[in-house]
Amino acid sequence: MERLSATPLVVMTLAVAAAHAEERSMDTEHHGVRLVPVAEDLEQPWGVAVLPGELYVISERSGQLQVVHDGERQQVEGLPDTQVEGQAGLLDVAASPDYPDTGWLYFTYASGDDDATATALARGRLAGDQLVDVEELFEQNRRSEPGPHAGSRLAWLKDDTLLMSVGDRSDPERAQDTQDHAGSILRLDPQGLAPEDNPLLEEAGFLPEIFSWGHRHVLGLAVDDERGNVWAVEARSNGHDEVLLIQPGANHGAADEDDDPELLEQGASSGFFNEDDIVEPAHRFTGEVSPSGLALIEGEHYPEWEGDLLVGGLESEQLYRLEVDGDNQVAGVEELLDESVGPVRDVRQGPDGRVYVLAGDENGTLYRLEPET
Repeated sequence: MERLSATPLVVMTLAVAAAHAEERSMDTEHHGVRLVPVAEDLEQPWGVAVLPGELYVISERSGQLQVVHDGERQQVEGLPDTQVEGQAGLLDVAASPDYPDTGWLYFTYASGDDDATATALARGRLAGDQLVDVEELFEQNRRSEPGPHAGSRLAWLKDDTLLMSVGDRSDPERAQDTQDHAGSILRLDPQGLAPEDNPLLEEAGFLPEIFSWGHRHVLGLAVDDERGNVWAVEARSNGHDEVLLIQPGANHGAADEDDDPELLEQGASSGFFNEDDIVEPAHRFTGEVSPSGLALIEGEHYPEWEGDLLVGGLESEQLYRLEVDGDNQVAGVEELLDESVGPVRDVRQGPDGRVYVLAGDENGTLYRLEPET
């Protein structure tokens, strides 16, 4: 099959976005930065893939995929049928590591019907205003009532395997069921299969795709290639939202104080794990944050933030910098936004080294975080 060129030329016939968001400056502890609007008037934005050449692919949970270049945007047709309800719909989007050669875009979405849905993974290639060569690669193994806690986030590991989070579908028991993909982070190869070196591949009682489990609703993933770390953020029903340093093959404990207090005890009695084996979070937020979006900062643009994490807040409508020390401990938290930009949906560092912040609901905006010179 002929591979398509991954250049900005695919979007040169775009329509101009209608709204206008304000540029704003912020004084942070180490850097002066500006939030610069890149794309505006987005409908329920969820995820963004930043491609070479200042090309942005933005998923809207309401079911649309938008491509933006040079302040202009175009809606892409050809997506698979997507069920939009509650927290489900078109979810995350990520370019493959070899995107310049293959043109593959990976995305997650709610597959199913009005009665039951599952979080699925697919890929396709951009060709003008069409997504072509679309392939569904994976679907979680159990469908359920549409809407709650579908997930999902995507992140590539250094070995070109793909992490994919799946929410617990508002059922904490499912996150403790190792024969259920719900409430887990999965590790897949580019074809959507379980790699042969997955941590639980040969363990009895575990689905082979599971990379970590015991999760409630992971809406942020970031990979530290240099240290080999995987970071995640997820909301907890007791208000103590968490930052997690993921341990492959481990239970990260989906049960909260407000959930069934006997849930973990019952799960441990199955023999698959001990309560003492549950991984503690690297950090717990105070107050209602509902973290969504996560970026690990590297490169020259924000030198004083090197190795730190940037986290968005859905409920708090805030952007946080988490200082990470040499022992992978969160040593401090800084709130960056002087005023709200709306619910922060996604935070990514692009191939240009700059941070991108996707925020808002019915009238969302993609911002670039520019260092002040």
